[in-house]
Amino acid sequence: MIHFAYLDPGTGTLIVQALLGGTAGVAVLFKTKRSRMARKSKAAEAEPETGETQADDRTAPNPNAD
Repeated sequence: MIHFAYLDPGTGTLIVQALLGGTAGVAVLFKTKRSRMARKSKAAEAEPETGETQADDRTAPNPNAD
């Protein structure tokens, strides 16, 4: 039995558009994952090695306040 399939130009365009959109989506996914990992890596390098955190000037008590 012979089956004939017909794909009009609109269907072909839809398939191409879906493939290009999926490829762009995967590229954006990898870009965001890479930038998040780089940001976390940079933050981990900035932490003090002793595990102690430094007090922020805004949270330090003011000895002159009443």
